[in-house]
Amino acid sequence: MYSKTIGYYAAFVAFGLISAALGPSLPNLAEKTHTDLSQISLLFTAHSLGFLLGVFLGGQIFDNVPGHPSMTVALVGLATVAALIPLVPLLWLLAFLLLIAGISIGIIEVGGNTLLVWIHRYNIGPWMNGLHFFFGAGAFLSPMIITHVINVTGDIKWGFWIFTMIILFPAGWLLCLPSPSIQGTFEDDQENHFNYLLVIPISVIFLLYVGAEISFGGWIYTYTVTVHPGLGATAGYLTAGFWGALTVGRLLAIPVSMHFTPRAILLINFIGCLVSISVILKWSNLIVAVWAGTLGTGISMASIFPTLLVFAERRMKISGKTNGWFFTGAGLGGMTLPWIIGQIFETVGPHSTMVTIMIDLLIALGILISIVYFYQPRFDLPPQ
Repeated sequence: MYSKTIGYYAAFVAFGLISAALGPSLPNLAEKTHTDLSQISLLFTAHSLGFLLGVFLGGQIFDNVPGHPSMTVALVGLATVAALIPLVPLLWLLAFLLLIAGISIGIIEVGGNTLLVWIHRYNIGPWMNGLHFFFGAGAFLSPMIITHVINVTGDIKWGFWIFTMIILFPAGWLLCLPSPSIQGTFEDDQENHFNYLLVIPISVIFLLYVGAEISFGGWIYTYTVTVHPGLGATAGYLTAGFWGALTVGRLLAIPVSMHFTPRAILLINFIGCLVSISVILKWSNLIVAVWAGTLGTGISMASIFPTLLVFAERRMKISGKTNGWFFTGAGLGGMTLPWIIGQIFETVGPHSTMVTIMIDLLIALGILISIVYFYQPRFDLPPQ
């Protein structure tokens, strides 16, 4: 049991490494492919589209095929893509590789979550928190590795090749372990309780939130080196700071969730995001303000995704169908908002990045407040 858990945790470290690598690599990839930032932002769309396909495929695969061989294939595919990314001089081919990476990551995410539940069953809570913590750890280390490699070699090649070697570890580990038994699925009458008036607006919040998270993590490096060109590649540490703050925030959220209701946590988190981004906009000429706003945004965003799931569960019965809507919204958000920012970054200016994210979060907060006002929870006590 514990050997399998180590494998899943290592797979999520790999997942985090690649997920956070794109942001600090964008200028280098744009130079290699002879494209501008509006064109290279297509990579976010390709990656997110692949993720949507991977989540859909993963749901089918793990209910019918042994889990560890499937995870291994996805991890080997991800390692292969990581090895090829810094060598590709064509944007369309790079977009194709990011599409494959997204598919692999989608399969890994579904597989890690599903297989962990199957082996830990009723004691899943702490193990699941650990799984997503290790994703955050990988996302934190990724831009630090990329930035250090750029500072030493002037290129991103060895950064991605280091990722390739790390990703192959859980692939080999899981292949040597027997897969958990496939668990049967069941259907109940939750179909009759599907409430579109709640599901759709909550799905839109997922879309807006994930779009903001991916946009901030993916564009903060380019934003900073544009506003503060003297920083050079060391601005990549800001990306690491964002993901590090996100990871620390997830740990802090565990005791916080025992004392506050989901709606209170969500309201505080969204307001914290808006205040932090306002700091960046107001004092963008001060790098210390950019750092403070970045760390504040990471901590504030940390618990929004899981808390939003709890918030939804307290207002409706959650089924596979409702989760499908939520994760589809999340995937669409990660696919669209970073691309939109790429289209306006050079024409409108770098500050459009933060303005766009702020407007996005304001809309999400407005929808959240509307739900709180119109829909009373079935129960609203903080979990014990």
